[in-house]
Amino acid sequence: MVLALLGVVLVLAWSVTVLVRRDRRRSPSGPEARRIEAAATRGLRDARRRAHTLHRFNDVDGVSALRDRD
Repeated sequence: MVLALLGVVLVLAWSVTVLVRRDRRRSPSGPEARRIEAAATRGLRDARRRAHTLHRFNDVDGVSALRDRD
């Protein structure tokens, strides 16, 4: 049990180390890359908001409540 836990901890530590090294090697982003990243973040936020609104709108008539009751 202790060896299994130690193995899991070592794998997680190794994974974090690899990710940190990879992130440090990334070149600093220019203004164009920051603009693209901001647009992508806005797009994800808008898509999440739309999905939430559609889910709420579809639940107005209680169809999901009936479906979940069975």
